[in-house]
Amino acid sequence: MPLQLTFVTSAKRHVDLPDSPGEVAFVGRSNVGKSSLINALANRRQLAKVSNTPGRTQLINMFTLPSGATVVDLPGYGYAAVPGRERATWQAMIEGYLLEREPLVLVFVLVDGEIGPTKLDLQMLAWMQANAVPYQIVATKLDKVKPSKLAGRRQQLAGACHLEEDDVLWVSASKGSGIDRLQGHVNAMLSV
Repeated sequence: MPLQLTFVTSAKRHVDLPDSPGEVAFVGRSNVGKSSLINALANRRQLAKVSNTPGRTQLINMFTLPSGATVVDLPGYGYAAVPGRERATWQAMIEGYLLEREPLVLVFVLVDGEIGPTKLDLQMLAWMQANAVPYQIVATKLDKVKPSKLAGRRQQLAGACHLEEDDVLWVSASKGSGIDRLQGHVNAMLSV
């Protein structure tokens, strides 16, 4: 069942966000499909702004569910077509949010299923483990992986993230594959 998300606000600092009874966040490198995935979860095309240019999400974007629980879309890490000093502020913005946001119960770390985890993805996972931030790996772009290569890709991606294959959620925002399972996971984490 689609998440009934409504856009609430955007902010540069987590302290400027309204309080929430429970929150999940989506993070991943630029162009991994965070905004497209949020739109797919809500079954709405224009809820989160989507662009072909990496780095369009430049603020912490908050969406609310009817229960008051919230979903957050964080800026991407890695390549983005913006000045270096602007990108540098994103790291502090993301880390401050992940370390200090009280209502945060889980972070969905998006990894491109077609190419597997990049060096930046592995750095993010190591940082989250070192800081005891709870997370769930979501492999995006399932539709881009050839069916003949899928079993090997699942095994390779899970192994690179030091997880079992069943511990990775695979989705395709464009085809809708795996979206219902992820919706259920979000609902369970937020007790909706």
